[in-house]
Amino acid sequence: MRYIAGASVLDFSPSLLFPRRNLGAGRRRLMTSANSRSLPRDGIISVEEWRRWGPVSPLPAAVKQIVEDLKVLECKLDSPIEFGGNGGKLQGPFGAYEDKKHRATYEALDDPEKKFRFFSARQIACRLLGSRGYLCQKCWLAMEDCMCSYVKPCGLWKRIRFWLYMHPRDFLRQNNTGKLLWQIFGVQSATLCVFGIAEDEEIMWNEFKRAGKSQVRCLYPNHNSEVTFSVKDAFGSSASEDPGSSTTDEDKTLHFILLDGTWNNSAAMLKRLKDHAKSVWGDEDLPCISLATGASAMHKLRPQPSWDRTCTAAAAIGLLSELSLLPQLSSYELDKQADAVEEALVILLDSLTGRRLRMGRSITRKGRNTISMC
Repeated sequence: MRYIAGASVLDFSPSLLFPRRNLGAGRRRLMTSANSRSLPRDGIISVEEWRRWGPVSPLPAAVKQIVEDLKVLECKLDSPIEFGGNGGKLQGPFGAYEDKKHRATYEALDDPEKKFRFFSARQIACRLLGSRGYLCQKCWLAMEDCMCSYVKPCGLWKRIRFWLYMHPRDFLRQNNTGKLLWQIFGVQSATLCVFGIAEDEEIMWNEFKRAGKSQVRCLYPNHNSEVTFSVKDAFGSSASEDPGSSTTDEDKTLHFILLDGTWNNSAAMLKRLKDHAKSVWGDEDLPCISLATGASAMHKLRPQPSWDRTCTAAAAIGLLSELSLLPQLSSYELDKQADAVEEALVILLDSLTGRRLRMGRSITRKGRNTISMC
């Protein structure tokens, strides 16, 4: 991810400059070229394959339809589907023809919601197909850089559930850090919801409606809102009920939404959440949590617009760390859960840094006006 709000207990690790291990070195790349990848001939995305990438939803109908349309078009043109670069970008004669076709389809849609859902589904479909055999389905890194064997699973306190509300352009990005949360805590404790995918959003909002608005928070420095609180203000009152006091009532679970997209995209993502909240609860102002300012180690590799903005994993670390300081939550080992995410983030940074060094690329980059929130 790229994320929104936050503080981090991370310091810059020496391993960023001197990687401690060669993650996956010597593994055979399954594709013939990193810049020219051909789709396996079946072209079918199964529910099992979809869920191995991280989602818990059924295979989205719109994504399935686009994949089928691509295969029909491939047969019609007698030109193979080829992908190259990052994000499953279509290449070659097929890509040029399909680009015109999908633009015409998009323009023909008269409903903004339909346009948005079509855009999201096509992004996901192309990324799924373009990443086959190239990226590990668990860590989203190139096969030779797979870090899965180094990540240690950890149980998340049962009264917390993270929702990774991810922009489709960040789906399957190798430097995304939000994916670490379900790698560590499992998909039922840290659940992926792709922005604009109906099946994902329905699952998430069904859970929110069941839990109630008082149990839902969005991690976002929404300073213009009257319902933006610090962790201490939101949960630190001496009169606050201990969310863990009930051992049977699942509605006591605290649901935290982490916006996983670029900072430019985050405003649209937050607006969609607020619009949906208004339709469900009659109030568009979702309670937001703003974490203490601080820098993530990810700033070293992916600079942010400012030092108080950080990546998704570091935001989760900051939240768990701040919650662990509250007296009524001190016994739930949230600090250890934060440490587990911190360790995984360092492993991801080692892998990404090692890859850049092997490719002869710099491991530091100057800040840009438009930047992704890993």
